[in-house]
Amino acid sequence: MLSLVLAALFWVVLHLGVAGPLRPMLHARLGEMGYRGLFSVLSAVGLVWLALAYRGAPTEPLWAPVPFWIPAVLVFLGFVLLAYSFGPSNPTQVGAERMGSVLPVAGITRITRHPMLWAFSLWALAHLTVNGHWAGVLLFGAILVTALNGMVSIDRKRAARLGPAWDDFARRTSRLPFAAVASGRGQLVLGELAAWRLGLGIGLYVAALWLHGFL
Repeated sequence: MLSLVLAALFWVVLHLGVAGPLRPMLHARLGEMGYRGLFSVLSAVGLVWLALAYRGAPTEPLWAPVPFWIPAVLVFLGFVLLAYSFGPSNPTQVGAERMGSVLPVAGITRITRHPMLWAFSLWALAHLTVNGHWAGVLLFGAILVTALNGMVSIDRKRAARLGPAWDDFARRTSRLPFAAVASGRGQLVLGELAAWRLGLGIGLYVAALWLHGFL
């Protein structure tokens, strides 16, 4: 359990510190590619550490698991969002700093500008509902906290770097899924959501269910 506590702390500090206040200093010293490489390596180390520590941690129950259909639906939605998150047109993704002065609002960004982080958040939340013990709280809670914080952090960095272009994009989109559409700031266009991405999300979900016990 001590190892899991330290792993969770390492993960949270890495994403809230190294990707937050320490980023400008590290970026200046290492350059863009050097910083990304360092962060990727440390993230991989943190993820492996979390997994190994979780496997050996005690699991005294804190609450009873919810019915299976609840996490099943959450994970399904997470995989669909993950499938739609890949693409060059989302200004919240890595490399968006090179986009022009007008940021497009299309496809999944009409629903949320952070589809990948919502995918991770839903995955973590789903697993918390059926792993009601301290080990689960530490593992899935750490991932949930950093995913939710990541949305705020990315918005702040993009606003500083992209200026008015980001302000206009943020005004027409939302962090919370469908919030911009519900408030009238955005419009949902189903035709922009490629069907093959939905199929990819379903395929990943089915594969995850099939392999879950083995993994």
